Amino acid sequence: MVQQCLAIANDDELKGTRKRIAYFEDLLAQMRVAARADLFPNMASGYRAEIEKMQREVLEYLTRHASQPIPADVA
Repeated sequence: MVQQCLAIANDDELKGTRKRIAYFEDLLAQMRVAARADLFPNMASGYRAEIEKMQREVLEYLTRHASQPIPADVA
């Protein structure tokens, strides 16, 4: 059974989530050149996990037709 991540309820939240993803990706881009190579994997793993979670939420929102009701756990 696949668990759904339905944390985005509207287009404003979608926009905010996309901005947050871009911000975290920019942080990773900076860290991959500024951080020590031996520390980078541990530093990056939390950001990567959060980016992946937010990307799943974006895809769940974008693949739900606009006419479908918003799930109760999101609204």
